[in-house]
Amino acid sequence: MSVPTRPSGPPRRGTLHHLELWCPDLAASEERWDWLLRAIGLVPRDRWPHGRSWAAPDGSYVVLESGPDVAPGTTHERRRPGLNHVAFHAGTRAEVDAVVARAPEHGWSLLFADRHPYAGGPGHYAAYLEDVAGFEVELVAHDPV
Repeated sequence: MSVPTRPSGPPRRGTLHHLELWCPDLAASEERWDWLLRAIGLVPRDRWPHGRSWAAPDGSYVVLESGPDVAPGTTHERRRPGLNHVAFHAGTRAEVDAVVARAPEHGWSLLFADRHPYAGGPGHYAAYLEDVAGFEVELVAHDPV
């Protein structure tokens, strides 16, 4: 597995270092997240008994973990205080559309379908996906609308 290397020089202040998501069932969650993160350009990084990680080209990474410290429960409620969703740059509009087309077969459903792909407002081309555990991901297209 090839792990991207961080661009030379120190990281830009204020950029994301890593994101750690705790899930109730690592095996079930890993399949969904592995597909999605690979689809937007991250690559597998590390694996340990209770977790996995994927690296982004900028050196940041995403951790998915489940272990004895995770409180009982089967879903994440994004409408409660805390994390609502994670947003990723996901490539061009065509690349975002390709991920959306395949998302249901990998455990993700499209939110706000009646307003897709402009649920974030005019000029903001994005897809909002939710997995069966209640995690929301926003995939933002970078090309102009």
